[in-house]
This record gives sequence, C-alpha cells and structure tokens, in this order.
Amino acid sequence: MRKQIAEKLEHFLELGGIRKEILLLIISGAALLASIFNLLPLPFNPAWAAIILCGIPIILEAAAGLISSFDIKADVLVSLALIASVCIGEDFAAGEVAFIMRLGGLLEDLTVARARAGIEKLIHLTPQTAHLIQNGTETVIPAEQVQVGDILQVFPGETVPVDGVILEGRTSVNQAVMTGESLPVDKEPGDEVSSGTVNQFGTFRMKAARVGEDSSIQRMIRLVQSADAGRAKIVSLADRWATWIVIIALTAAALTWLISGEIIRAVTILVVFCPCALVLATPTAIMAAIGNATRHGFLIREGDALERLAKVSRITFDKTGTLTCGIPQVTAVLEAPGFSGKELYAAAAAAEQFSEHPLGRAVVRCYCQSTGKSCPAAEQFQMQPGRGVSVTSDGQRILAGNREMMEENGIHLPDVLLQAAEEQLKHGCTIIYVAISQTIAGCLSLSDTIRSESSGMLRQLSGLGAQPVLLTGDHENAAAFIASQLQISEVHAGCLPEDKLNRIDSFQKQGQSVCMIGDGINDAPALKKADVGIAMGGVGSDIAMDAADIVLVDDEIRELPHLLALSHKMMHTIKYNLAFSLALNFLAIVLAISGILNPVVGALVHNAGSVFVIIHSALLLRWKFRFDGEGAG
Repeated sequence: MRKQIAEKLEHFLELGGIRKEILLLIISGAALLASIFNLLPLPFNPAWAAIILCGIPIILEAAAGLISSFDIKADVLVSLALIASVCIGEDFAAGEVAFIMRLGGLLEDLTVARARAGIEKLIHLTPQTAHLIQNGTETVIPAEQVQVGDILQVFPGETVPVDGVILEGRTSVNQAVMTGESLPVDKEPGDEVSSGTVNQFGTFRMKAARVGEDSSIQRMIRLVQSADAGRAKIVSLADRWATWIVIIALTAAALTWLISGEIIRAVTILVVFCPCALVLATPTAIMAAIGNATRHGFLIREGDALERLAKVSRITFDKTGTLTCGIPQVTAVLEAPGFSGKELYAAAAAAEQFSEHPLGRAVVRCYCQSTGKSCPAAEQFQMQPGRGVSVTSDGQRILAGNREMMEENGIHLPDVLLQAAEEQLKHGCTIIYVAISQTIAGCLSLSDTIRSESSGMLRQLSGLGAQPVLLTGDHENAAAFIASQLQISEVHAGCLPEDKLNRIDSFQKQGQSVCMIGDGINDAPALKKADVGIAMGGVGSDIAMDAADIVLVDDEIRELPHLLALSHKMMHTIKYNLAFSLALNFLAIVLAISGILNPVVGALVHNAGSVFVIIHSALLLRWKFRFDGEGAG
C-alpha cells in the first residue's frame, strides 16, 4: 500500500512540474511579445523574463553536465549563444533561444508523464478476491492469500483469481487477456485456467497451481514494466553533433580574437552560431509530421515515435482485430443428407437466439442479415456449459453445439459430414453441429474474417522495406490459413504475451528494429518492448493503447503504409534542415571572421535560417503517400 501511495505522489509531482513549466513558458512568451512591440514602459528589456525563467535553467543544466561527466550537448551551445547575446546587448535573441529550447523540453516531459498509465490499468485487472473451499465450506478471501493446492470455486462472470486446473464443472472462459482471441474457449475437468481470464457461463472448482507473483496476470505486469524500462531513449541528431559544433565555434571565436584583436568579431561568431535553426530542425519536422498523421487517423503519443518508426525493418502483427475484423462470421453451411441448408440454418438460429455465447450471437446475427428474417420461435432453452444449447421449436427438439454434445446425446455423425468439418477446422474455423429430433442436420462453420484492406496494406509495407510477421495466440491452423491468404511468410502461432515479447527481443538482438501492431491486453508487453508500438484504437483495449507509442484511432489499417512512408519523409526533412542550418552557420562564421557580418546583420541571418527551417518542415503537413508498386511515395 505504501508503495502505491508513493507512486501516486511521484506521479502527482511530475504533473505539478509540467504545469509549472507551462506557466513559465506562458510568462516568457508574453514577455517576448512585449519586447517585440515595446508594450511595457520598463527600465529594462521584458525579454529578460524569458532569459531568467527559461535561460538560467538551461545554463545550469549545461554546466552540471560539463562538470559532472564532461557531457557536451546542444544545451552547451545554446548557453554560449545566450551569454554571447546578452554580452552584446541582444536581449531579445537570448530570450528567444531560451524560450525555444524550454518548449522542446516541455514536449519531452509531457510524454514521460503518461508512462505509467498502461501499467496502472493493467494492475486493476488483478483479481481481488477468491472463493476458498475448505471442509465443504466456502469462504471469501483476498486473492493474494491463496496458496498452492487450495481448492477454489469460480462463478459465472468472475475473473479467475490464480492459475490452476479445473477439478469439477464445465464452462467457457474468455482468454482474451492472455491470447488476444475474442472467442471463449470451452473448459472441462483437467484443463488449465489462467488468472485474469473471465469465466463466462458455468460454475467450476479448481486447484490453485501458481499464485501471487507467479500467476499469469502478475507475470504480464512485470513484462510490461521491464519492457518499458529496457527501451533506450533516442538521442537527437542535434545532440550527436553538438560536441563538434561547440569545438568549432569556440575555436573560430578564439582564433579570430587573437588574430584580429577585435572581441566584437569573436562575440558575433558565437551569436551567429546560435543553434536555433539546428534546434528547430528536428522538433518542427516532428510536429508537422504529427499533424499530418493526425489527419490520417493516427494519435502520436511519443514525440520520437516517428523517428524510431523510420528505422523499422520488421512489422509484427497480432491477428484478431488487427488483420481480421475480430468478429466471427458464418462462413459455410454444411447440411447432412436429407436436410436443406435453409432448414439447417434456421434450426441453428432458433437454438442460439437466447445464447450469450459469442458464437451463438454470431449465428443469429448472420442468419438475420443473410435472410432478412427473424429467428424461428423457440422455447425451453437450456445451456450446457462447454457443450452447447438446446431448445424446442415447432414441436422439435434442436441441439446446437460441439461434437462431444452430439456424441453424449447418441447422435450419429456421418463420415462425409466429419470430413467436410475437418477441412473447415484446417482453415482455423469453429464448428457448430446441429441436430433436429435426434438426427444430425449438418453443421455451421464460423471464423474470423480478413479485413478487405489487409492484403494491399501488407504489400505496400513490404514495398517500403518492412517485412510483415504474424504473432498470434490462435492455434496453428487458423494462423497458417490467414497467413496463406495474406501471403505472410513468417508465422508464429500459439503465442502468449511472454512469447510475443521474446520473439520481438530475438529480432532486436539480431540488430533489427521492430514495430508491433496489436489491439488486446495481451499485446501490451510486446507493444512496450517493440521499438515502436501501434495500437488499434477502435477495437483495442485501453491498456494496449496506453502501452503503445501510436494509436490508430479509427482502425483504418490501410493508412499504415502512409504512416511508415511519412516517417521516412520526416527523417529526410530533418536531415535537409540540419544540413541547411549547418551550412548557413558556417557561411555566417566566415563572414563574421572577415568582419563583413556585424552582430545585427548576424542576428538577421540567424532568424532567416530559423524561418526557412520552419517553412520547409511545414510542407510535411500536406504531404501524401503515393504507392508506385516499388515502395516509393
């Protein structure tokens, strides 16, 4: 409890610090406006407010880095420009530089403040209580007090408190939190169940096997935390080059002063070498690219996500809800001899109309959509957890369920029907057998359907140099069938959250940058571990979205190639901006050394470079990706 309170307090303090930064920036911006238009009759330049509020922290941070570890970054160069500008009376230039640098720091702080949101929501999924059975008596105890070997009872609608094995009862369990698959899985005595999964229908008793920190849901929380901590932060290009720029600027200024004897030339060199254009080169391009991405349905949650995305060589996909619609559909109606497809379909809809099972609801929905009719009247509905349902309709008893249900009720399944069903199972489908008055009428085949845009989207991503990989918790037949339909060559089926994370880790150890695209809670560790995580916003869970760097708000996966191409275009823009700003600075130095450029003209050149960088970056706002079949945009 104390640990949670401490984390909440730390989170509050972080938010308080961000609010303070915003307030200081507002004051500094107002002061700079007052300086430009001479709005306040003060005995000093109002820009000094920006210098003090934004500039002094930059100077102190740069000095601390130099003294403690001789770490030369862009803030050292900015500090030199600040001091030089103040020395020659260019107060506004000093305040402007400090304001721009502080604004960039705020954008970074805002992304850090969100870091724990996904983990906090994941913790809320942890079961709080368990029903302990001792000497025939049921006692409700805190879930953390469950011991290995304890006998527990789990009721319909409850979350499984710990990992274990079913001893008594049959049910269907929603395992989406672990596997990502939306369809519940039938369970019976001897089957394993995982903590965090949801018991949907029948009551069962289980024996606890893994409890506390060893349970599945706790392992997933640790995976998300470790993946988040292990991802390295991108170092900006400006910081990478800052050491050499500082050395060149100081050397040029010192030599000019020694040779010419004019300190004004040396100070002018430091002023024109002020890295405003260099500092603006990256954030302006990123902001413009983020604006472009927003227009195409992407919410960019991490400032450097597009920079990382540009380096991606593999894109790993979850299957359900990402490449597929995530909603089961009736894909085949296989009637037995003596029955018609219409008769079979109507009987199945009559039996399933009162069912709460996702497969039953899918049968009813598809029947009504395809026929335009309502379900036939039925009564005496009964549900057999882990088996199926039964009703009476038009005086006939109808059974709809799995093969075990048919066999337990003595219903013969002809070989021809079993063979047809087996072919459907190879394609990853689920089969519902239907019997009318103790005679098999046939079966329905249901499966998730591929999004119409998935194939073209994957082809375009391959053209852009990103290899698609399928990582799914579904079984091998379903995964192989979907992969063959979409021409994905690398498939990994039956993946639990830890398996997906380990697969991404192995790619990264091979020197490959990986993007993960998913929608479920089970994808959260992989989304955190990947170099870039993209969550489906429409069908995805809040936890997946909090774990991701980018959220696809409207689930239009056809826009993914645009996002990847945009990241490449953004990096080209940044490099052009940097090259231009460096070239302009070196030219200004040459002119300052020769005495042609004085401090006033130098400040104009400096501002002109910043304006050019901003305009060039702004072109990204309206940029559109056009696929030519070879990956060019």
